[in-house]
Amino acid sequence: MKNNQMTAVIYCRVSTEKETQSSSLERQQEELVHYAKEQGYEVKGVFKDKHSGYDVEREGLLEMLDFIKEKEIKALFVQDETRLGRGNARMAVLHLLQKSATDVYSMRDAGPVQLNEMDTMLLEILAIVEEYQRRIHNAKIRRGMRRAVENGYRPENNLSNRGNPHGQERKELPVDEIVKLRNRGFTFEEISITLRGLGFEVSKATVHRRFQEHQERLAGK
Repeated sequence: MKNNQMTAVIYCRVSTEKETQSSSLERQQEELVHYAKEQGYEVKGVFKDKHSGYDVEREGLLEMLDFIKEKEIKALFVQDETRLGRGNARMAVLHLLQKSATDVYSMRDAGPVQLNEMDTMLLEILAIVEEYQRRIHNAKIRRGMRRAVENGYRPENNLSNRGNPHGQERKELPVDEIVKLRNRGFTFEEISITLRGLGFEVSKATVHRRFQEHQERLAGK
């Protein structure tokens, strides 16, 4: 169920551990909470960091991004856009917020963050690249499936748990089918792509490991 309430979070950041910066954090929080409520938002969380804006490995930032996704938060309030980060880190955070459809409000801009033309263009490019990466990934899955079927692979006859109509994650992997596909000349990556198309969340490394385990069992007989 979607959250239709006017929900928001606050993010405050300073770059050092100095005492004066700590007081700045508290001031940011107080001003931003007041500003968010003025705009009609219910503040669901406040996240803080004492860390460089050039680094994305910030505990408060990472917790905030998870919280926004989990709670479907509608808006984020910051003192100014540089609080989110600087350089590439800033653009990465803005891109993630754009993907989650979270509006970003800045006290400095007295409303939604105002991005310059270059930033807007870069975010558009990132979105386009990500979409085409998704399309290529899906195309590889379909290609792997077609190739498997053309080579005689019949998942409806061989896969365990085939009664699951939702393609949810399965704990067991069809090792016999991994071996069959490998013997037909499939690479481990192609096998993993094929299995993912059938609902098995499996990596190339896992496919390789299961194949090796199978070979070792045969050698031990």
